[in-house]
Amino acid sequence: MSFLTAQWKNLIMANYAINPEQLKKYIPAGTELDFWNGNCYVSLVGFLFKDTKVLGFRIPKHTDFEEVNLRFYVKRFENGEWKRGVVFIQEIVPKKAITFVANTFYKENYRTLVMQHQNKLEAEVLKVSYSWENQKKTNHISVNAYDFCGEIEEGSEAEFIMEHYFGYTKYNEKETYEYEVKHPKWKHYLIKNHDIKVDFQNTYGNDFAFLNNLQPVSVFLAEGSDIKVENKRKITENGN
Repeated sequence: MSFLTAQWKNLIMANYAINPEQLKKYIPAGTELDFWNGNCYVSLVGFLFKDTKVLGFRIPKHTDFEEVNLRFYVKRFENGEWKRGVVFIQEIVPKKAITFVANTFYKENYRTLVMQHQNKLEAEVLKVSYSWENQKKTNHISVNAYDFCGEIEEGSEAEFIMEHYFGYTKYNEKETYEYEVKHPKWKHYLIKNHDIKVDFQNTYGNDFAFLNNLQPVSVFLAEGSDIKVENKRKITENGN
């Protein structure tokens, strides 16, 4: 049985090209940074969890909620092929129980903050936004997109950002947790415009203060789908 099943809906992905040295200390053992066209990315991602179940059970009042995370991209070579995955710097949710389960059982870095979202369609424009309160500051990420879903072009930047199917968590300098995330290939919307107001230093710490002075090189809105998160396993620096 999968550890978690849910729907992930309306995923905003704002992508920043950065110096890979800035991620060096966060790379989990047994993985290496994954690049697209020579660029190293971090992404600010906001989306909705819907119909969430843990080990097949719905937790009352914890099935539908927002998440915003900051992540980067890695890969791991195993059994003659590359596994492409993501590493989360921090994941923000509005439910304390979700934070407890994720941090306890998956050794993730979840945080509980007051959050809000908006998903509405007006005059064929889909308006999606996610916001959170931190130290009396409101942060938000929002897009306006045309109400038309298209296929992701093979080999594109959008495919690189969206098509990572493993999660890696740095447990310590020599041990890593790996888990698989299963979902079909997503479709995405054509973005009309976006608005991002985030204090990265305040939210993610001094290591990511430099993002306050950067503009994203791309912003995507994925339709999302049903997803499954499989049980984790521990790997070590030498790949065992």
